[in-house]
Amino acid sequence: MVNSRNSISEQIDLIKRQLVDKGYKLTQQREVTVRVLLEHEKDHFSAEEVFLLVKEKFPEIGLATVYRTLELLSDLQVVEKINFGDGAARFDLRSTDGSHHHHHLICTECGSVEEIMEDGLLRLEQQVLHQYGFAVTDHRLDFQGVCRECRQKHKLSEQAVG
Repeated sequence: MVNSRNSISEQIDLIKRQLVDKGYKLTQQREVTVRVLLEHEKDHFSAEEVFLLVKEKFPEIGLATVYRTLELLSDLQVVEKINFGDGAARFDLRSTDGSHHHHHLICTECGSVEEIMEDGLLRLEQQVLHQYGFAVTDHRLDFQGVCRECRQKHKLSEQAVG
């Protein structure tokens, strides 16, 4: 639920309103978890990684509480639960501006994840609506391959051998 134009406190207020609208409270534990996600919005942390960061700010919190909070935020579509093929569910904040979720470039060698904010699939969505009568409300696209840094390392090691 990210919008870079809003401060972290404004984003927390937006999330709090979304929770209240659905009958939930923004407890201290939930707020600390949301704050960690907002402070690291470019990262795609597993629940365990979120827990370790939350524990630094709120030492008495338990792993189960962080898990439940992340699942609730996922159910409310505040965060998106994603899997990059590494066996861990990861959590990514969704946009507050109503636009589609961003896409990812996933390096199969080093595991780095880079976000693509452009959405080149809007024309395809219109075609799907026209051809099939299916109105796309969201989509995800992950590209898997080799990042620039790993490709450069390969190039350097090939030059050293040759």
